[in-house]
Amino acid sequence: MRCNPYTSLPKNAFWKTGVAQETPYKVEGIYQKKFTIPPEANIATAGSCFAQHISRHLKQNGYNVLDVEPAPRGLPESRHQKFGFSMYSARYGNIYSVRQLLQLSQEVVGDWSPQNYIWEKDGKFYDALRPAVEPEGLDSAEEVVEHRIFHIKNVKKLFQEFDCLIFTLGLTEMWIHKESGTVYPTAPGTLAGVFDDELYQFENATFMSILQDFEAFENTLLKIRKNKPFKILLTVSPVPLTATASGKHVLQSTCYSKATLRSIAGHLSMHQENIDYFPSYEIVTNPKMRSNGFSDNLRSVKSETVEMVMKHFFAEHPTIELKKEHTLESNLSEDIKEDIQCEEALMEAFGK
Repeated sequence: MRCNPYTSLPKNAFWKTGVAQETPYKVEGIYQKKFTIPPEANIATAGSCFAQHISRHLKQNGYNVLDVEPAPRGLPESRHQKFGFSMYSARYGNIYSVRQLLQLSQEVVGDWSPQNYIWEKDGKFYDALRPAVEPEGLDSAEEVVEHRIFHIKNVKKLFQEFDCLIFTLGLTEMWIHKESGTVYPTAPGTLAGVFDDELYQFENATFMSILQDFEAFENTLLKIRKNKPFKILLTVSPVPLTATASGKHVLQSTCYSKATLRSIAGHLSMHQENIDYFPSYEIVTNPKMRSNGFSDNLRSVKSETVEMVMKHFFAEHPTIELKKEHTLESNLSEDIKEDIQCEEALMEAFGK
């Protein structure tokens, strides 16, 4: 056979042997780590709903996942998630867009302040930037402000202390306060607040706008950390959009969102030595899976699929010997361990 650039490539470089003839439950060579995460490394987790699975599995496998806002004593472990505890490294709830992440960091450093973020519903008050962490609301707007000041103080501590941030990219679609540019994780009028098209607008982020937001986030992090270096591991959520406000079909909008976010993750990991990409998206949506990775709604990722995804991760980042503080969580029931909180999924209720 004539020699050419493809004759010496491994089997995972070809669709036939890398996908069609490969078992989807153990895809050889799909992930090769760029850097090691040491056992003593401080890990921060954030992102969209799927990131909750990653955070939980890291804890269960001995990794030092930071939690700067732990649940108060006396709150049963089964109720942590309802109030935004134990989901991520801080009580910020789901961070669906890079713009949200950027604004959070700018708020921490004092370069920016959110506007119109106190929403009311049935006489109770909510932090619109994390509306699900107090599901029953607070008694006053002043209390919302106090809670947010406390939260930002803890997020600053997190941003200063982590060695590696694991962030899951989730959505390109955003709802924004027109006057200030404040981005919300949910549309006004869904969990709380009242929608007014004079105040709010829809935006579907582009590749360039997301890239600019992420680079601005990195620069803000360096400012917070006083140039202390950091690593970032990016993933893309395989969970489709529940609904779209783009005017396009939800399938088309989902493909746009995931393709754009995957392109961002690829660009950043190719051009920055401190950023790696873990292909959870590809593993779940592999055509060989034939949608078997999802539940009947074709959105929720099955618990066994999450386990399979994380086995690919731990093949490169081995399990660390469990510490005593991980023992209780590892013994939780499967219902508690695999349930996740996802405000975006609540939009299903508005479908006709």
